[in-house]
Amino acid sequence: MAIEDDVIVVGGGVAGMTAALAAADTGASVRLVTKSQSTLRHASGLVDVLGYADEELIADPFDAIGDLPADHPYAKVGVEAVRDGLARFDAVTGDLYRGGYTDANALLPTHGGAVKPTARYPASAAAGLASDERDALLVGFETLSDFDAPLAADHLRAADVPFDVRGATVSFPGAPRADAKITRYAHALDENDDDERERLAARVERVHEGEPRVGFPAVLGESHHAAVRTALADALDADVFEVPMGPPSLPGMRLEAAYERALRDAGVNVVRRPVDGYETDGDGRLTAVLVERNGQRVPHYADAFVLATGGLVGEGIDSDREGVHEPVFDCHVPHPADRYEWFVDDPFGDQPYPRFGVVVDDDLRPRDATGGIEFENLRAAGSVVGGADFAAECSGTGVSLATGDAAGTAAGSDTQ
Repeated sequence: MAIEDDVIVVGGGVAGMTAALAAADTGASVRLVTKSQSTLRHASGLVDVLGYADEELIADPFDAIGDLPADHPYAKVGVEAVRDGLARFDAVTGDLYRGGYTDANALLPTHGGAVKPTARYPASAAAGLASDERDALLVGFETLSDFDAPLAADHLRAADVPFDVRGATVSFPGAPRADAKITRYAHALDENDDDERERLAARVERVHEGEPRVGFPAVLGESHHAAVRTALADALDADVFEVPMGPPSLPGMRLEAAYERALRDAGVNVVRRPVDGYETDGDGRLTAVLVERNGQRVPHYADAFVLATGGLVGEGIDSDREGVHEPVFDCHVPHPADRYEWFVDDPFGDQPYPRFGVVVDDDLRPRDATGGIEFENLRAAGSVVGGADFAAECSGTGVSLATGDAAGTAAGSDTQ
Protein backbone atom coordinates (compact mmCIF):
# COMPACT_ATOMS: atom_id res chain seq x y z
CA MET A 1 0.00 0.00 0.00
CA ALA A 2 1.46 3.36 -1.02
CA ILE A 3 2.32 5.89 1.68
CA GLU A 4 0.76 9.19 0.62
CA ASP A 5 0.44 12.59 2.29
CA ASP A 6 -0.28 16.13 1.21
CA VAL A 7 3.02 17.46 2.60
CA ILE A 8 6.29 15.80 3.57
CA VAL A 9 8.77 17.73 5.70
CA VAL A 10 12.33 16.42 5.74
CA GLY A 11 14.13 17.42 8.94
CA GLY A 12 13.18 17.33 12.61
CA GLY A 13 14.64 20.52 14.09
CA VAL A 14 12.78 23.72 14.96
CA ALA A 15 12.37 24.63 11.27
CA GLY A 16 11.05 21.20 10.33
CA MET A 17 8.68 20.89 13.26
CA THR A 18 7.40 24.44 12.72
CA ALA A 19 6.87 23.75 9.02
CA ALA A 20 4.97 20.55 9.83
CA LEU A 21 2.71 22.36 12.30
CA ALA A 22 2.09 25.23 9.88
CA ALA A 23 1.22 22.84 7.05
CA ALA A 24 -1.12 20.85 9.30
CA ASP A 25 -2.81 24.12 10.28
CA THR A 26 -3.92 24.56 6.66
CA GLY A 27 -5.77 21.24 6.82
CA ALA A 28 -3.09 19.25 4.98
CA SER A 29 -2.08 15.74 5.98
CA VAL A 30 1.58 15.97 7.00
CA ARG A 31 4.43 13.53 7.49
CA LEU A 32 7.72 14.62 9.07
CA VAL A 33 10.72 12.46 8.18
CA THR A 34 13.90 12.81 10.23
CA LYS A 35 16.86 10.52 10.65
CA SER A 36 17.36 11.33 14.33
CA GLN A 37 16.00 13.17 17.32
CA SER A 38 15.79 16.93 17.25
CA THR A 39 18.97 18.90 17.90
CA LEU A 40 17.06 20.89 20.52
CA ARG A 41 18.51 18.74 23.30
CA HIS A 42 21.92 20.14 22.34
CA ALA A 43 20.76 23.77 22.37
CA SER A 44 20.50 26.22 25.25
CA GLY A 45 16.73 26.57 24.98
CA LEU A 46 17.00 30.30 24.30
CA VAL A 47 15.23 31.63 21.20
CA ASP A 48 17.25 34.17 19.26
CA VAL A 49 15.73 36.38 16.56
CA LEU A 50 18.54 38.88 15.95
CA GLY A 51 21.03 39.72 18.67
CA TYR A 52 23.82 41.39 16.71
CA ALA A 53 24.24 43.23 13.42
CA ASP A 54 27.71 44.33 12.28
CA GLU A 55 28.91 43.17 15.72
CA GLU A 56 26.64 45.72 17.42
CA LEU A 57 24.20 44.57 20.11
CA ILE A 58 20.60 44.87 18.91
CA ALA A 59 17.95 46.07 21.36
CA ASP A 60 14.94 45.57 19.04
CA PRO A 61 15.48 42.95 16.33
CA PHE A 62 12.42 44.09 14.38
CA ASP A 63 13.94 47.53 13.90
CA ALA A 64 17.10 45.98 12.43
CA ILE A 65 15.65 43.29 10.14
CA GLY A 66 14.92 45.81 7.38
CA ASP A 67 18.62 46.70 7.16
CA LEU A 68 19.78 43.13 6.46
CA PRO A 69 21.17 42.14 3.01
CA ALA A 70 18.69 41.08 0.33
CA ASP A 71 19.91 37.47 0.42
CA HIS A 72 19.31 37.09 4.17
CA PRO A 73 16.48 34.64 5.01
CA TYR A 74 14.63 37.38 6.91
CA ALA A 75 14.71 39.59 3.81
CA LYS A 76 13.13 36.74 1.82
CA VAL A 77 10.17 36.18 4.15
CA GLY A 78 9.70 39.64 5.71
CA VAL A 79 9.10 40.88 9.23
CA GLU A 80 5.54 39.59 9.48
CA ALA A 81 6.76 36.03 8.88
CA VAL A 82 9.10 36.45 11.85
CA ARG A 83 6.16 37.52 13.98
CA ASP A 84 4.07 34.62 12.68
CA GLY A 85 6.85 32.16 13.52
CA LEU A 86 7.16 33.53 17.04
CA ALA A 87 3.37 33.42 17.49
CA ARG A 88 3.40 29.73 16.55
CA PHE A 89 6.27 29.15 18.98
CA ASP A 90 4.29 30.88 21.74
CA ALA A 91 1.29 28.65 21.00
CA VAL A 92 3.47 25.53 21.25
CA THR A 93 5.22 26.50 24.47
CA GLY A 94 2.50 28.32 26.43
CA ASP A 95 3.62 29.06 29.99
CA LEU A 96 6.95 27.32 29.42
CA TYR A 97 8.47 30.50 27.92
CA ARG A 98 8.59 34.25 28.50
CA GLY A 99 9.39 37.30 26.37
CA GLY A 100 6.32 37.58 24.17
CA TYR A 101 5.15 40.79 25.80
CA THR A 102 7.78 42.94 24.06
CA ASP A 103 9.68 43.25 20.77
CA ALA A 104 12.89 44.07 22.66
CA ASN A 105 15.55 41.48 23.29
CA ALA A 106 16.04 40.25 26.83
CA LEU A 107 19.54 39.82 28.26
CA LEU A 108 20.22 36.47 29.91
CA PRO A 109 23.36 35.31 31.73
CA THR A 110 24.85 32.06 30.39
CA HIS A 111 26.77 29.35 32.21
CA GLY A 112 30.07 30.94 31.14
CA GLY A 113 29.12 34.32 32.59
CA ALA A 114 28.39 36.00 29.27
CA VAL A 115 25.25 38.07 28.69
CA LYS A 116 23.22 36.90 25.70
CA PRO A 117 20.44 38.76 23.84
CA THR A 118 17.38 36.63 23.18
CA ALA A 119 13.74 37.11 22.15
CA ARG A 120 12.21 34.23 24.11
CA TYR A 121 13.57 32.48 27.19
CA PRO A 122 12.43 29.67 29.48
CA ALA A 123 10.21 30.65 32.39
CA SER A 124 12.76 28.86 34.56
CA ALA A 125 15.34 31.56 33.64
CA ALA A 126 13.04 34.58 34.04
CA ALA A 127 14.26 35.66 37.48
CA GLY A 128 17.83 35.74 36.18
CA LEU A 129 17.47 38.58 33.66
CA ALA A 130 20.65 40.65 33.51
CA SER A 131 18.54 43.82 33.40
CA ASP A 132 17.20 43.02 36.89
CA GLU A 133 19.12 45.13 39.44
CA ARG A 134 18.58 42.80 42.37
CA ASP A 135 21.67 41.05 43.72
CA ALA A 136 22.15 37.39 42.86
CA LEU A 137 23.90 34.29 44.14
CA LEU A 138 24.99 31.67 41.61
CA VAL A 139 25.23 28.12 42.95
CA GLY A 140 27.26 25.36 41.32
CA PHE A 141 27.71 21.71 42.27
CA GLU A 142 31.05 20.08 43.07
CA THR A 143 30.46 17.22 40.65
CA LEU A 144 29.06 19.34 37.80
CA SER A 145 32.17 20.76 36.14
CA ASP A 146 30.21 22.37 33.30
CA PHE A 147 29.13 25.21 35.58
CA ASP A 148 31.77 27.04 37.63
CA ALA A 149 29.60 29.43 39.63
CA PRO A 150 32.39 31.63 41.08
CA LEU A 151 33.97 32.01 37.62
CA ALA A 152 30.61 32.81 36.00
CA ALA A 153 30.00 35.45 38.67
CA ASP A 154 33.44 36.98 37.99
CA HIS A 155 32.64 37.20 34.29
CA LEU A 156 29.26 38.80 34.94
CA ARG A 157 30.84 41.46 37.14
CA ALA A 158 33.40 42.12 34.39
CA ALA A 159 30.47 42.59 31.99
CA ASP A 160 29.21 45.43 34.23
CA VAL A 161 25.84 43.91 35.05
CA PRO A 162 23.76 46.32 37.19
CA PHE A 163 23.75 44.09 40.28
CA ASP A 164 26.17 42.45 42.68
CA VAL A 165 26.69 38.77 42.00
CA ARG A 166 28.53 36.06 43.92
CA GLY A 167 29.28 32.46 43.10
CA ALA A 168 29.43 29.50 45.48
CA THR A 169 29.88 25.74 45.07
CA VAL A 170 28.04 23.14 47.16
CA SER A 171 27.79 19.36 47.12
CA PHE A 172 24.70 17.88 45.51
CA PRO A 173 22.69 15.48 47.70
CA GLY A 174 23.54 11.90 46.91
CA ALA A 175 26.97 12.93 45.53
CA PRO A 176 26.59 11.95 41.84
CA ARG A 177 29.74 10.89 40.02
CA ALA A 178 31.74 13.67 38.40
CA ASP A 179 30.86 12.24 34.98
CA ALA A 180 27.14 11.84 35.74
CA LYS A 181 24.76 13.01 33.03
CA ILE A 182 22.85 16.19 33.80
CA THR A 183 19.62 14.20 33.70
CA ARG A 184 20.74 12.39 36.85
CA TYR A 185 20.60 15.65 38.79
CA ALA A 186 17.24 16.49 37.26
CA HIS A 187 15.71 13.07 37.94
CA ALA A 188 16.92 13.11 41.55
CA LEU A 189 15.03 16.35 42.14
CA ASP A 190 12.02 15.09 40.16
CA GLU A 191 11.67 11.69 41.78
CA ASN A 192 12.63 12.19 45.40
CA ASP A 193 10.13 14.94 45.97
CA ASP A 194 10.52 17.03 49.11
CA ASP A 195 13.41 15.14 50.72
CA GLU A 196 15.97 15.76 47.99
CA ARG A 197 14.85 19.34 47.45
CA GLU A 198 15.00 20.12 51.17
CA ARG A 199 18.50 18.64 51.42
CA LEU A 200 19.67 20.77 48.51
CA ALA A 201 18.08 23.91 49.96
CA ALA A 202 19.77 23.27 53.32
CA ARG A 203 23.19 23.13 51.66
CA VAL A 204 22.54 26.33 49.72
CA GLU A 205 21.35 28.10 52.88
CA ARG A 206 24.90 27.74 54.31
CA VAL A 207 26.31 29.96 51.56
CA HIS A 208 23.26 32.16 50.98
CA GLU A 209 23.70 35.69 52.34
CA GLY A 210 20.20 36.91 51.74
CA GLU A 211 20.47 37.64 48.02
CA PRO A 212 16.93 38.03 46.63
CA ARG A 213 17.83 35.87 43.59
CA VAL A 214 19.55 32.48 43.50
CA GLY A 215 20.65 30.93 40.20
CA PHE A 216 21.39 27.25 39.60
CA PRO A 217 22.65 25.36 36.56
CA ALA A 218 19.71 24.31 34.39
CA VAL A 219 19.24 20.88 35.95
CA LEU A 220 16.35 21.60 38.31
CA GLY A 221 14.09 18.79 37.20
CA GLU A 222 12.87 17.56 33.84
CA SER A 223 9.21 16.66 34.33
CA HIS A 224 8.54 18.69 37.50
CA HIS A 225 10.91 21.62 37.07
CA ALA A 226 8.36 24.25 38.12
CA ALA A 227 7.67 22.39 41.38
CA VAL A 228 11.41 22.03 42.06
CA ARG A 229 12.00 25.77 41.63
CA THR A 230 9.01 26.62 43.82
CA ALA A 231 10.23 24.34 46.61
CA LEU A 232 13.73 25.84 46.53
CA ALA A 233 12.38 29.39 46.36
CA ASP A 234 10.15 28.82 49.38
CA ALA A 235 12.98 27.29 51.39
CA LEU A 236 15.48 30.04 50.50
CA ASP A 237 13.00 32.93 50.55
CA ALA A 238 14.40 34.05 47.21
CA ASP A 239 13.48 33.92 43.54
CA VAL A 240 15.14 30.89 41.95
CA PHE A 241 16.24 30.73 38.33
CA GLU A 242 18.14 28.41 36.03
CA VAL A 243 21.22 29.46 34.08
CA PRO A 244 21.16 28.08 30.49
CA MET A 245 23.83 25.43 29.92
CA GLY A 246 25.67 23.88 27.00
CA PRO A 247 24.79 20.46 25.59
CA PRO A 248 23.09 18.34 26.65
CA SER A 249 20.43 20.82 27.71
CA LEU A 250 17.45 20.26 30.00
CA PRO A 251 15.64 23.40 28.71
CA GLY A 252 16.22 22.06 25.18
CA MET A 253 14.75 18.70 26.15
CA ARG A 254 11.72 20.38 27.69
CA LEU A 255 11.22 22.42 24.52
CA GLU A 256 11.57 19.27 22.41
CA ALA A 257 8.88 17.59 24.50
CA ALA A 258 6.54 20.57 23.97
CA TYR A 259 7.01 20.35 20.19
CA GLU A 260 6.45 16.60 20.18
CA ARG A 261 3.15 17.09 22.03
CA ALA A 262 2.13 19.76 19.53
CA LEU A 263 2.95 17.47 16.58
CA ARG A 264 0.86 14.67 18.07
CA ASP A 265 -2.04 17.02 18.74
CA ALA A 266 -1.85 18.31 15.14
CA GLY A 267 -1.95 14.78 13.73
CA VAL A 268 1.51 14.96 12.15
CA ASN A 269 3.01 11.54 11.44
CA VAL A 270 6.67 11.37 12.46
CA VAL A 271 9.02 8.88 10.78
CA ARG A 272 12.50 8.55 12.30
CA ARG A 273 14.39 7.13 9.36
CA PRO A 274 16.89 8.63 6.89
CA VAL A 275 15.88 9.86 3.44
CA ASP A 276 17.99 8.19 0.76
CA GLY A 277 16.86 9.62 -2.54
CA TYR A 278 13.81 11.04 -4.27
CA GLU A 279 11.56 10.59 -7.28
CA THR A 280 10.26 13.16 -9.75
CA ASP A 281 7.66 13.29 -12.48
CA GLY A 282 10.33 14.33 -14.97
CA ASP A 283 8.65 17.70 -15.40
CA GLY A 284 10.09 19.74 -12.54
CA ARG A 285 8.12 18.34 -9.63
CA LEU A 286 9.00 15.98 -6.81
CA THR A 287 6.68 13.02 -6.33
CA ALA A 288 8.29 11.09 -3.46
CA VAL A 289 11.19 10.78 -1.05
CA LEU A 290 12.82 7.39 -0.61
CA VAL A 291 12.99 6.41 3.05
CA GLU A 292 15.42 3.75 4.19
CA ARG A 293 13.66 0.87 5.92
CA ASN A 294 15.04 -2.61 6.60
CA GLY A 295 17.60 -2.23 3.87
CA GLN A 296 15.06 -1.05 1.31
CA ARG A 297 14.22 2.40 -0.07
CA VAL A 298 10.50 2.88 0.44
CA PRO A 299 8.81 5.73 -1.48
CA HIS A 300 6.73 8.20 0.54
CA TYR A 301 4.55 10.23 -1.82
CA ALA A 302 3.30 13.79 -1.37
CA ASP A 303 2.11 16.81 -3.33
CA ALA A 304 4.47 19.28 -1.63
CA PHE A 305 7.79 19.02 0.20
CA VAL A 306 9.79 21.08 2.69
CA LEU A 307 13.55 20.71 3.13
CA ALA A 308 14.57 21.56 6.71
CA THR A 309 17.63 19.43 7.39
CA GLY A 310 19.91 22.06 8.92
CA GLY A 311 23.14 23.69 7.83
CA LEU A 312 26.76 22.65 8.05
CA VAL A 313 26.44 21.72 11.73
CA GLY A 314 23.25 19.72 11.25
CA GLU A 315 24.61 17.98 8.12
CA GLY A 316 21.91 19.51 5.95
CA ILE A 317 24.79 21.05 4.01
CA ASP A 318 27.76 18.78 3.35
CA SER A 319 31.27 19.47 2.09
CA ASP A 320 34.23 17.49 0.81
CA ARG A 321 37.19 18.07 -1.46
CA GLU A 322 34.85 18.28 -4.44
CA GLY A 323 32.81 21.13 -3.02
CA VAL A 324 29.72 21.98 -0.96
CA HIS A 325 26.39 20.34 -1.64
CA GLU A 326 22.91 19.65 -0.26
CA PRO A 327 22.66 15.84 0.10
CA VAL A 328 18.89 15.13 0.07
CA PHE A 329 17.58 16.76 -3.13
CA ASP A 330 20.95 17.73 -4.65
CA CYS A 331 20.02 21.40 -4.50
CA HIS A 332 22.60 23.91 -5.69
CA VAL A 333 24.79 25.49 -2.98
CA PRO A 334 26.86 28.40 -4.35
CA HIS A 335 30.42 28.56 -3.02
CA PRO A 336 33.90 29.53 -4.25
CA ALA A 337 35.66 26.84 -6.24
CA ASP A 338 38.86 27.57 -4.30
CA ARG A 339 38.49 26.02 -0.85
CA TYR A 340 40.86 28.64 0.59
CA GLU A 341 38.19 31.23 -0.14
CA TRP A 342 35.71 29.47 2.14
CA PHE A 343 37.34 31.07 5.17
CA VAL A 344 39.59 33.92 6.26
CA ASP A 345 42.73 33.48 8.36
CA ASP A 346 41.51 35.65 11.22
CA PRO A 347 39.54 33.26 13.50
CA PHE A 348 37.42 36.23 14.62
CA GLY A 349 36.98 37.59 11.11
CA ASP A 350 33.91 37.57 8.91
CA GLN A 351 33.96 33.96 7.69
CA PRO A 352 32.22 33.08 4.38
CA TYR A 353 31.37 29.43 5.13
CA PRO A 354 28.68 30.00 7.80
CA ARG A 355 26.54 31.65 5.10
CA PHE A 356 26.70 28.66 2.75
CA GLY A 357 23.31 27.17 1.95
CA VAL A 358 20.71 26.85 -0.76
CA VAL A 359 19.56 30.02 -2.49
CA VAL A 360 15.79 30.52 -2.42
CA ASP A 361 13.30 32.78 -4.16
CA ASP A 362 10.77 34.89 -2.27
CA ASP A 363 8.55 31.80 -1.96
CA LEU A 364 11.45 29.84 -0.38
CA ARG A 365 11.85 27.56 -3.40
CA PRO A 366 15.51 26.56 -3.93
CA ARG A 367 17.16 27.89 -7.09
CA ASP A 368 19.51 25.92 -9.32
CA ALA A 369 22.89 27.08 -10.66
CA THR A 370 21.24 29.01 -13.52
CA GLY A 371 18.77 30.82 -11.25
CA GLY A 372 15.84 28.59 -12.17
CA ILE A 373 13.66 26.70 -9.71
CA GLU A 374 15.00 23.30 -8.61
CA PHE A 375 11.53 21.77 -8.04
CA GLU A 376 8.23 23.64 -8.25
CA ASN A 377 6.82 21.91 -5.14
CA LEU A 378 9.90 22.07 -2.88
CA ARG A 379 10.56 24.77 -0.29
CA ALA A 380 13.46 25.17 2.13
CA ALA A 381 13.47 26.36 5.73
CA GLY A 382 15.91 26.89 8.55
CA SER A 383 19.70 26.87 8.41
CA VAL A 384 19.79 24.92 5.14
CA VAL A 385 18.91 28.32 3.60
CA GLY A 386 22.03 30.37 2.93
CA GLY A 387 22.72 34.03 3.55
CA ALA A 388 22.97 34.26 7.34
CA ASP A 389 25.73 33.74 9.90
CA PHE A 390 23.47 32.41 12.64
CA ALA A 391 26.14 32.21 15.34
CA ALA A 392 27.49 35.72 14.81
CA GLU A 393 24.02 37.24 14.48
CA CYS A 394 22.31 35.20 17.20
CA SER A 395 19.50 34.58 14.72
CA GLY A 396 19.32 30.81 14.24
CA THR A 397 16.08 29.92 15.99
CA GLY A 398 14.30 33.00 14.69
CA VAL A 399 15.21 32.14 11.10
CA SER A 400 14.03 28.57 11.68
CA LEU A 401 10.69 29.79 13.05
CA ALA A 402 10.09 32.40 10.35
CA THR A 403 11.08 30.30 7.35
CA GLY A 404 9.54 27.13 8.81
CA ASP A 405 6.20 28.83 9.33
CA ALA A 406 6.26 30.44 5.87
CA ALA A 407 7.39 27.28 4.05
CA GLY A 408 4.92 25.02 5.86
CA THR A 409 2.00 27.40 5.31
CA ALA A 410 2.78 27.75 1.59
CA ALA A 411 3.29 23.99 1.12
CA GLY A 412 0.04 23.15 2.91
CA SER A 413 -1.92 25.82 1.06
CA ASP A 414 -0.70 24.49 -2.29
CA THR A 415 -2.34 21.14 -1.58
CA GLN A 416 -5.75 22.45 -0.53
